[in-house]
Amino acid sequence: MKCSLTSIAGVLLLSAPIAQATPADDAYIAGYAAAALKHSLKLDMPALAVKDGVITLPAAGMSGADRAQASKVLAETPGVNAVKIAETTEVHSKEAATLAADPTTLTTAESLVLPTGLLPTGHLFKGLLADPRWAHFSAAYRNYQSNNFDGRDIASVSFGETIPFYRANIGNSTAQWEAGLQAGVFSDFNLDAASSDLVNTDFIASIYSSARAGQFSAFGRLYHQSSHLGDEFLLRKVNTTFERVNLSYEGVDLKLSYELPYGVRIYGGGGGLFHREPTALKKWSAQYGIEFRSPWRLDFASMRPIIAADIKNYDQNNWSADISARAGVEFDNSKVLGRKLQILVEYFNGYSPSGQFYKDKVEYVGLGAHYHF
Repeated sequence: MKCSLTSIAGVLLLSAPIAQATPADDAYIAGYAAAALKHSLKLDMPALAVKDGVITLPAAGMSGADRAQASKVLAETPGVNAVKIAETTEVHSKEAATLAADPTTLTTAESLVLPTGLLPTGHLFKGLLADPRWAHFSAAYRNYQSNNFDGRDIASVSFGETIPFYRANIGNSTAQWEAGLQAGVFSDFNLDAASSDLVNTDFIASIYSSARAGQFSAFGRLYHQSSHLGDEFLLRKVNTTFERVNLSYEGVDLKLSYELPYGVRIYGGGGGLFHREPTALKKWSAQYGIEFRSPWRLDFASMRPIIAADIKNYDQNNWSADISARAGVEFDNSKVLGRKLQILVEYFNGYSPSGQFYKDKVEYVGLGAHYHF
């Protein structure tokens, strides 16, 4: 099966909505937000720091109830993408720019509050940078250290997203929860074949719920995954000993995450399968990892370094470690379509994440572009 990956990716990128915040917008938001606090809560905060639609609220000395009410008022301000609550009585201009620069990067003593309601912006649980099966848009070239599929040069693409349908505050606090859908398609193409054949495609669809309180977040889902081989690949294997697997299953999993100061994040969790095909497939798995998103960036390029490692252990593979590591840079403001674009070098060693080949031990290095809404 042939397809123009470049054309598809181009259409998707060009059709993505572009939401950008300018300095004028930020100044308007700061004034509007200060007036809203004064009107609704009788709070005088004329020097709120705002950057790219992210408000930093100095909250030292405020009670928990006052923080929750102030963050709710600020999150409902038109144009606000997120509210950061900083445990300090003063936020100097340089520090405020760092704090507000990225609502997914926390520094010291901060918490994050996002807009609530139907189809809200942002995510309470950040995407996993090095997880080979986290739903997002990407394209990568991978060189396998030994023959995999048919050859050693593989193009891998993914299309998908995590879409929150509803978000609300939890009680009279700054904690929040959300629910929505997560879905992704992951495909591998053999560049060594004459027509760059489609080899394997995995489909993953789930309903999820996540929660966040300060630096702690959680993500649980109920999901379906199925795996399918490409037509050209099957035709070339018809006279060989290759045996297709009808791989399909449902499962549940839960991940917990904690964000340490200065862009460091740790996470871990596990899950189990049910309604498995083949039925001999073992149920249990574990996942954990560490990430670093630099809180400092080069303003002229809106670029920051990132590095991450993700490890999975499956009962199916006697709990051996599947290691995925990625490192590179992230572009994260209006200079790159108002979203996040990552250019990452990657390394993988373990059992193949491509469903039909889950019994095969592989090792590869690669280079990929990853696009996040």
